[in-house]
Amino acid sequence: MNRSLWITGAGKGIGRAVALEYARRGWSVAVSARTAADLDSLAEEARQLGVSGRIVSYPADVTDQDEMKQTFKMVEADVGALDQVIFNAGTHRQSPAQDFSADPYRILLEINVMGTVNGLSAVLPTFIDRKRGHIGVVASVAGYSGLPLAAAYGASKAALINMCEALKPEMDAAGVGLSVINPGFVRTPLTAKNKFPMPFLIDADVAARHIYTGMIKGKFEIAFPRAFVLILKVLRMLPYGLYFPLIKKVTGV
Repeated sequence: MNRSLWITGAGKGIGRAVALEYARRGWSVAVSARTAADLDSLAEEARQLGVSGRIVSYPADVTDQDEMKQTFKMVEADVGALDQVIFNAGTHRQSPAQDFSADPYRILLEINVMGTVNGLSAVLPTFIDRKRGHIGVVASVAGYSGLPLAAAYGASKAALINMCEALKPEMDAAGVGLSVINPGFVRTPLTAKNKFPMPFLIDADVAARHIYTGMIKGKFEIAFPRAFVLILKVLRMLPYGLYFPLIKKVTGV
């Protein structure tokens, strides 16, 4: 039976690796990103790899709500009723207190949070009407607790985690699956810009396998790598009197 996925932010990094992982497994994969050239190169890579599934490109800007609704309609007209959707599009900006500005907060909330909300507004009513389908939202372990230099990024990812927690019971009742995907450090063009050591760094294809497996199993939280996730979850349970000294020691900030 042919199964289908629509994934945003598929031009680079985790999204690209996830698209290839699903296509290798025979899925029809609709891919979206703002840059059409990235999607073209993804489709070419899939052809060179000889994947059994097909990849179909739909350039789109997640910050445009109307465009997301139109893209969803086009995807379903071409590949049929979707089995899964993964809202992966996102970006990162450092936001140090010494150079505090509203700009990175505005940018990250618009892309990371509202980009996902725009996608949900396009897809969710149809999935609820059908009483089927599974949606994945890519957040981050950075959303667990506040980390230096990542106030804007962490706030955007914490918002996504909170939103998914709030939506989960209602979506269960409606027969629609929901997963929140919380990666740690993954080797991508975005993380390549980081000037600090990244513990438990993994490759994008490893992250893609975690995501595929978690989505197939219907897990609510898909978080990896496991050791890093465990450390951060323990840290967030500590009282602030212990948390802040430990964070200072680890990050040097």
